[in-house]
Amino acid sequence: MRLARPPIELITLFYLVAYVPYIMISRALSTIPQPGIGRTLSGLEALPPVLILGSVLTVLFVWGAGWIKHANQVRVLGVGIPWPRWSTFLSGLGAALLLFTVPLSLTFRDVSIPFMQLIMRGDVLVIAPLVDIVFRRRVHWWSWAALVLVAAALAMTLQERGGFHLPPLAILTIGLYTLGYFIRLAVMTRVAKTGDENQVQGYFVEEKLVAMPVSILVLCAIAASPLAQGTDLSWGFVKVWSSGALPLIGLSSIAFFAVSVFSALILLDPRENTFCVPFERAASILAGVAGAYLLAIYFGQHYPTSAELWGSILLIAAVTLLSIAPRIFLKPDVKAEAKPA
Repeated sequence: MRLARPPIELITLFYLVAYVPYIMISRALSTIPQPGIGRTLSGLEALPPVLILGSVLTVLFVWGAGWIKHANQVRVLGVGIPWPRWSTFLSGLGAALLLFTVPLSLTFRDVSIPFMQLIMRGDVLVIAPLVDIVFRRRVHWWSWAALVLVAAALAMTLQERGGFHLPPLAILTIGLYTLGYFIRLAVMTRVAKTGDENQVQGYFVEEKLVAMPVSILVLCAIAASPLAQGTDLSWGFVKVWSSGALPLIGLSSIAFFAVSVFSALILLDPRENTFCVPFERAASILAGVAGAYLLAIYFGQHYPTSAELWGSILLIAAVTLLSIAPRIFLKPDVKAEAKPA
């Protein structure tokens, strides 16, 4: 008997719990001198081992959980081999962009974690209803209301900072992140937001078959190039494995893997993107605020600002609204249609 899928609220809680240590470890690697090295690591130095170890964990998970059998397969010499379809190949390229940008977003010294979280998550909030409209999916009023609450949290923080002033690399990171999410949401909406668990699992496997190797290969190409970033990446591919930072990077990889699984499960919920995205966005921003608090308490870094705290309150209100309103206002037959199979 197949187990029922956990409610989206529980999946979101797991996502939040996994995201907090990931944020803290990423920030610690980039701001605290590591044992045996005597210096901090740049985001580029930590990125290769996190992606490589995360890829290994993903392969072990989809194989052990049996998800791999639901992926599209081609037969080679009579043996079935998982192989992405064109749609999931495109989604995998979008996911590869996220694999670059999320770790980098946590490493800009002069930009607070909650602010980067709000900017990147806010961009995706604009995309979500656009994708729903394009694919003619009904958007309920509570989804719009939650969207407004999360957008208000973003605007509040922007106003406090006096506008959108970021380093060029941070702006590029945000742009690539937004593009990657647009591609993913469009493909998810077209082929995987059906409520069929087998289809969801197959989609996850096919997307990762593309995203993980593509992201690692691109990093290898940059490491071998004359670009300035190549030196940092080369260290991350070669010297990190014998460094004192490896245990902390290993923990970061575990958290990174868990975040990727729970994030996909939230976004692949069969309900409209304008419902699912605020859940995932709010949880990630709250994780950023919680991580910033813990880093301030234990490592002497900056506390979240008052605007970031008020923004967090708005996010909690948005998640509460999304959790309660469908249970009150949806008719039983509509709930049945919205419930994952």
